[in-house]
Amino acid sequence: MKIKALLFVLCLVSATTFAQKTKYSKEEIKKMEQYLFNEGFNAPSPKKTSTVILKDGSVHKGFCSNIETKKGQIYEVALKDSATKKNEKFVADNISEMYVYPSNAEKIAKVAKYMGNIRNYSTKKLTKNTNNDRIYFVNQTVSLKNKKDDKEFLMQVINPGFDDIISVYHDPRAKETTGFSVMGSPQLGGGVIKSYYVKKGDKVLWLHKDDFEDNYDFLFGDNAEFMKKYPKNSTEWDYFSFLVSEYTQLSNG
Repeated sequence: MKIKALLFVLCLVSATTFAQKTKYSKEEIKKMEQYLFNEGFNAPSPKKTSTVILKDGSVHKGFCSNIETKKGQIYEVALKDSATKKNEKFVADNISEMYVYPSNAEKIAKVAKYMGNIRNYSTKKLTKNTNNDRIYFVNQTVSLKNKKDDKEFLMQVINPGFDDIISVYHDPRAKETTGFSVMGSPQLGGGVIKSYYVKKGDKVLWLHKDDFEDNYDFLFGDNAEFMKKYPKNSTEWDYFSFLVSEYTQLSNG
């Protein structure tokens, strides 16, 4: 009898969880799965004018020939001044903000990656992979993967249109969920980025999909209207960009 009772309770829990996870209509879920963040880019275009703003307020414009990185993080930027043609190098610690354009080679690679996953067709916009807009980097103090000592890094803002409360930064070393392919066909499933760096208030954290639920209240819990519409146990990591956008809209009223 105890086993039957336990099985009954488990069935109830499973049914409740299923109901909570499927509370949204197919149309709503399709909207929530839309990827609204910009693509993360790592290589600059040497043919378009970039802008580097140092902490002392000085502005430097020129062609960005190279961005040196260590473990995915920027530590030096090389710029050829557009007026004097002088080659300059800037240590990332001295840079406050930076605007660069993505390289054509990386854009082509992003398009190829987009075409290689069927899921992208319904969740992402191809134009974000061929983005011609300037990429915005800002200096932030952060602990890499929440394990290292706090240090300043130049981080790419990937939600520039809705970053006034929660800023989301590209994680250059982020992994993606895996899917499967049949006989070389486009991949089915997978392709979901597993981690970002996120700033809210004075706190910057490395947010991995496995820690999403634990940080849900920190990210969204101060907006009762949002929490009523999107309670913690009804959402998925796949909806993250939508949730940040929706939270921002509701918070700004």
